[in-house]
Amino acid sequence: HYLESGRGPTILFVPGWMMPAEIWRPQIEYFSKSYRVVAVDPRSQGASDKAAEGNYPGRRAQDYKELIDHLGASQVVLVGWSLAVHETLTFVQMFGTNPLSALVLVERSPYTPPAQEERDARYMMFQNLQADRKQFMAGFVRSMYRKPQPEPYLESVTAASLKTPTTTAVALLAEFAVKNDLRHVLPKLNIPVLGVMTENNRFAAELIRSSVPGGQAEVFEDAGHCLFVDDADRFNTVLDNFLKKTRN
Repeated sequence: HYLESGRGPTILFVPGWMMPAEIWRPQIEYFSKSYRVVAVDPRSQGASDKAAEGNYPGRRAQDYKELIDHLGASQVVLVGWSLAVHETLTFVQMFGTNPLSALVLVERSPYTPPAQEERDARYMMFQNLQADRKQFMAGFVRSMYRKPQPEPYLESVTAASLKTPTTTAVALLAEFAVKNDLRHVLPKLNIPVLGVMTENNRFAAELIRSSVPGGQAEVFEDAGHCLFVDDADRFNTVLDNFLKKTRN
Protein backbone atom coordinates (compact mmCIF):
# COMPACT_ATOMS: atom_id res chain seq x y z
CA HIS A 1 0.00 0.00 0.00
CA TYR A 2 1.20 3.49 -0.78
CA LEU A 3 0.01 7.09 -0.96
CA GLU A 4 0.57 9.04 -4.15
CA SER A 5 0.10 12.71 -4.95
CA GLY A 6 1.32 15.31 -7.44
CA ARG A 7 3.15 15.21 -10.75
CA GLY A 8 6.79 15.58 -11.73
CA PRO A 9 10.01 13.87 -10.68
CA THR A 10 9.31 11.07 -8.21
CA ILE A 11 10.19 11.19 -4.50
CA LEU A 12 9.69 7.93 -2.59
CA PHE A 13 9.37 8.33 1.18
CA VAL A 14 9.95 5.24 3.36
CA PRO A 15 8.99 5.42 7.06
CA GLY A 16 10.75 3.77 9.97
CA TRP A 17 10.01 0.80 12.21
CA MET A 18 6.25 0.08 12.39
CA MET A 19 5.40 3.60 11.22
CA PRO A 20 2.78 4.33 8.52
CA ALA A 21 3.16 6.16 5.21
CA GLU A 22 0.82 8.81 6.61
CA ILE A 23 3.55 10.06 8.95
CA TRP A 24 5.05 11.84 5.91
CA ARG A 25 1.90 13.98 5.52
CA PRO A 26 3.77 17.34 5.93
CA GLN A 27 6.10 16.31 3.09
CA ILE A 28 3.32 14.93 0.89
CA GLU A 29 1.42 18.21 1.11
CA TYR A 30 4.53 20.35 0.52
CA PHE A 31 6.32 18.46 -2.25
CA SER A 32 3.28 17.30 -4.25
CA LYS A 33 3.04 20.84 -5.64
CA SER A 34 6.18 20.22 -7.73
CA TYR A 35 6.87 16.48 -7.53
CA ARG A 36 5.20 13.12 -7.80
CA VAL A 37 5.27 12.08 -4.16
CA VAL A 38 4.90 8.46 -3.09
CA ALA A 39 4.90 7.36 0.55
CA VAL A 40 4.89 3.62 1.12
CA ASP A 41 3.60 1.43 3.93
CA PRO A 42 6.47 -1.07 3.99
CA ARG A 43 5.82 -4.79 4.15
CA SER A 44 3.88 -5.65 7.36
CA GLN A 45 3.27 -1.99 8.25
CA GLY A 46 0.29 0.32 7.97
CA ALA A 47 -2.23 -0.82 5.35
CA SER A 48 0.18 -3.20 3.58
CA ASP A 49 -0.19 -6.97 3.88
CA LYS A 50 1.10 -8.46 7.12
CA ALA A 51 3.53 -10.93 5.59
CA ALA A 52 4.73 -13.92 7.59
CA GLU A 53 8.00 -13.92 5.64
CA GLY A 54 10.43 -11.38 4.24
CA ASN A 55 10.54 -9.01 7.20
CA TYR A 56 14.22 -8.16 6.84
CA PRO A 57 16.18 -5.41 5.05
CA GLY A 58 17.05 -7.34 1.89
CA ARG A 59 13.48 -8.39 1.10
CA ARG A 60 12.08 -4.96 1.94
CA ALA A 61 14.73 -3.32 -0.26
CA GLN A 62 13.51 -5.59 -3.06
CA ASP A 63 9.95 -4.42 -2.32
CA TYR A 64 11.02 -0.82 -2.91
CA LYS A 65 12.70 -1.78 -6.18
CA GLU A 66 9.53 -3.56 -7.28
CA LEU A 67 7.47 -0.51 -6.32
CA ILE A 68 9.74 1.79 -8.34
CA ASP A 69 9.39 -0.56 -11.32
CA HIS A 70 5.61 -0.70 -10.83
CA LEU A 71 5.39 3.08 -10.80
CA GLY A 72 7.33 3.25 -14.03
CA ALA A 73 9.57 5.81 -12.39
CA SER A 74 13.16 6.49 -13.28
CA GLN A 75 15.72 8.53 -11.37
CA VAL A 76 13.80 8.43 -8.11
CA VAL A 77 14.74 10.41 -5.01
CA LEU A 78 14.70 7.81 -2.22
CA VAL A 79 14.14 9.12 1.32
CA GLY A 80 14.54 6.68 4.21
CA TRP A 81 13.92 7.44 7.87
CA SER A 82 15.29 5.53 10.88
CA LEU A 83 15.27 1.77 10.17
CA ALA A 84 14.70 2.64 6.50
CA VAL A 85 18.20 4.16 6.40
CA HIS A 86 19.53 0.63 6.62
CA GLU A 87 16.96 -0.60 4.12
CA THR A 88 17.78 2.09 1.56
CA LEU A 89 21.52 1.47 1.92
CA THR A 90 20.77 -2.24 1.47
CA PHE A 91 18.84 -1.21 -1.67
CA VAL A 92 22.00 0.41 -3.04
CA GLN A 93 24.07 -2.62 -2.07
CA MET A 94 21.68 -4.89 -4.00
CA PHE A 95 20.67 -2.77 -7.00
CA GLY A 96 23.24 0.02 -7.25
CA THR A 97 22.35 3.67 -7.73
CA ASN A 98 21.05 3.53 -11.32
CA PRO A 99 17.35 3.69 -10.31
CA LEU A 100 18.04 6.75 -8.13
CA SER A 101 18.74 10.41 -8.71
CA ALA A 102 19.46 11.12 -5.04
CA LEU A 103 19.39 9.48 -1.61
CA VAL A 104 18.27 11.09 1.64
CA LEU A 105 19.13 9.40 4.95
CA VAL A 106 17.06 10.65 7.88
CA GLU A 107 17.93 10.18 11.54
CA ARG A 108 19.83 6.90 11.71
CA SER A 109 23.52 6.19 11.47
CA PRO A 110 24.87 3.72 8.91
CA TYR A 111 27.06 2.51 11.75
CA THR A 112 26.49 1.95 15.45
CA PRO A 113 29.68 1.17 17.38
CA PRO A 114 29.29 -2.04 19.42
CA ALA A 115 28.96 -1.33 23.12
CA GLN A 116 27.50 -3.17 26.09
CA GLU A 117 25.17 -0.25 26.82
CA GLU A 118 23.74 -0.48 23.31
CA ARG A 119 23.16 -4.23 23.62
CA ASP A 120 21.54 -3.79 27.04
CA ALA A 121 19.21 -1.12 25.64
CA ARG A 122 18.15 -3.35 22.76
CA TYR A 123 17.51 -6.24 25.16
CA MET A 124 15.27 -4.07 27.32
CA MET A 125 13.44 -2.75 24.28
CA PHE A 126 12.70 -6.24 22.97
CA GLN A 127 11.61 -7.37 26.43
CA ASN A 128 9.28 -4.40 27.01
CA LEU A 129 7.87 -4.61 23.49
CA GLN A 130 6.79 -8.21 23.99
CA ALA A 131 5.69 -7.88 27.63
CA ASP A 132 3.18 -5.06 27.02
CA ARG A 133 2.95 -4.01 23.40
CA LYS A 134 0.33 -1.27 23.82
CA GLN A 135 2.12 0.42 26.70
CA PHE A 136 5.46 0.17 24.90
CA MET A 137 4.09 1.71 21.71
CA ALA A 138 2.36 4.56 23.53
CA GLY A 139 5.67 5.53 25.12
CA PHE A 140 7.72 4.83 22.00
CA VAL A 141 5.61 7.04 19.76
CA ARG A 142 5.67 9.93 22.20
CA SER A 143 9.44 9.61 22.54
CA MET A 144 9.84 10.30 18.80
CA TYR A 145 8.88 13.95 19.23
CA ARG A 146 10.59 16.74 21.08
CA LYS A 147 7.87 19.32 20.43
CA PRO A 148 4.26 19.00 21.62
CA GLN A 149 1.95 17.16 19.21
CA PRO A 150 -1.87 16.96 19.36
CA GLU A 151 -3.09 13.96 21.34
CA PRO A 152 -5.35 12.68 18.51
CA TYR A 153 -2.31 12.71 16.22
CA LEU A 154 -0.18 10.72 18.69
CA GLU A 155 -3.02 8.25 19.18
CA SER A 156 -3.41 7.78 15.42
CA VAL A 157 0.31 7.10 14.94
CA THR A 158 0.24 4.67 17.86
CA ALA A 159 -2.80 2.86 16.45
CA ALA A 160 -1.11 2.58 13.06
CA SER A 161 2.05 1.16 14.64
CA LEU A 162 0.03 -1.53 16.41
CA LYS A 163 -1.06 -2.94 13.03
CA THR A 164 2.34 -4.61 12.76
CA PRO A 165 2.19 -7.96 14.64
CA THR A 166 4.49 -8.10 17.68
CA THR A 167 6.50 -11.06 16.40
CA THR A 168 6.99 -9.22 13.10
CA ALA A 169 8.10 -6.08 14.94
CA VAL A 170 10.84 -8.14 16.57
CA ALA A 171 11.78 -9.78 13.27
CA LEU A 172 12.16 -6.39 11.58
CA LEU A 173 14.93 -5.48 14.03
CA ALA A 174 16.60 -8.89 14.30
CA GLU A 175 19.18 -8.36 11.55
CA PHE A 176 19.83 -4.77 12.56
CA ALA A 177 20.41 -5.88 16.16
CA VAL A 178 23.40 -8.03 15.20
CA LYS A 179 24.69 -6.32 12.06
CA ASN A 180 24.53 -2.54 11.92
CA ASP A 181 27.61 -1.47 9.99
CA LEU A 182 26.93 -0.34 6.43
CA ARG A 183 29.83 2.07 6.16
CA HIS A 184 31.20 0.08 3.22
CA VAL A 185 28.21 1.21 1.12
CA LEU A 186 28.85 4.94 1.59
CA PRO A 187 31.80 5.33 -0.84
CA LYS A 188 29.69 3.61 -3.53
CA LEU A 189 27.11 6.40 -3.45
CA ASN A 190 27.87 8.19 -6.70
CA ILE A 191 24.67 10.23 -6.56
CA PRO A 192 23.83 13.28 -4.44
CA VAL A 193 23.35 12.25 -0.79
CA LEU A 194 21.83 14.25 2.04
CA GLY A 195 21.86 13.23 5.70
CA VAL A 196 19.39 14.89 8.06
CA MET A 197 20.07 14.06 11.70
CA THR A 198 19.35 15.20 15.23
CA GLU A 199 22.06 16.01 17.74
CA ASN A 200 21.95 12.38 18.90
CA ASN A 201 23.16 11.31 15.46
CA ARG A 202 25.69 14.07 14.80
CA PHE A 203 28.27 11.34 14.28
CA ALA A 204 26.20 10.07 11.34
CA ALA A 205 26.16 13.53 9.76
CA GLU A 206 29.94 13.72 10.03
CA LEU A 207 30.25 10.18 8.63
CA ILE A 208 28.18 11.09 5.57
CA ARG A 209 30.22 14.24 4.94
CA SER A 210 33.52 12.36 5.22
CA SER A 211 32.63 9.06 3.51
CA VAL A 212 30.22 9.97 0.72
CA PRO A 213 31.74 11.83 -2.24
CA GLY A 214 30.10 15.27 -2.10
CA GLY A 215 27.87 14.15 0.76
CA GLN A 216 25.84 16.83 2.53
CA ALA A 217 24.38 16.76 6.03
CA GLU A 218 22.24 18.90 8.31
CA VAL A 219 21.86 18.59 12.08
CA PHE A 220 18.58 19.60 13.74
CA GLU A 221 19.49 20.53 17.31
CA ASP A 222 15.93 21.20 18.54
CA ALA A 223 13.93 18.32 17.07
CA GLY A 224 13.16 14.76 18.08
CA HIS A 225 13.57 11.52 16.17
CA CYS A 226 10.60 12.39 13.98
CA LEU A 227 12.29 15.64 12.97
CA PHE A 228 10.39 16.04 9.71
CA VAL A 229 7.23 16.54 11.79
CA ASP A 230 8.80 18.33 14.75
CA ASP A 231 10.44 20.86 12.44
CA ALA A 232 8.56 20.27 9.20
CA ASP A 233 9.16 23.72 7.73
CA ARG A 234 12.92 23.51 8.14
CA PHE A 235 13.06 19.90 6.93
CA ASN A 236 11.02 20.71 3.83
CA THR A 237 13.20 23.74 3.06
CA VAL A 238 16.44 21.77 3.49
CA LEU A 239 15.18 18.93 1.30
CA ASP A 240 13.73 21.31 -1.30
CA ASN A 241 17.01 23.22 -1.62
CA PHE A 242 18.93 19.95 -1.89
CA LEU A 243 16.63 18.68 -4.64
CA LYS A 244 16.86 21.92 -6.60
CA LYS A 245 20.64 21.63 -6.60
CA THR A 246 20.48 18.03 -7.83
CA ARG A 247 18.25 19.09 -10.75
CA ASN A 248 20.53 21.92 -11.89
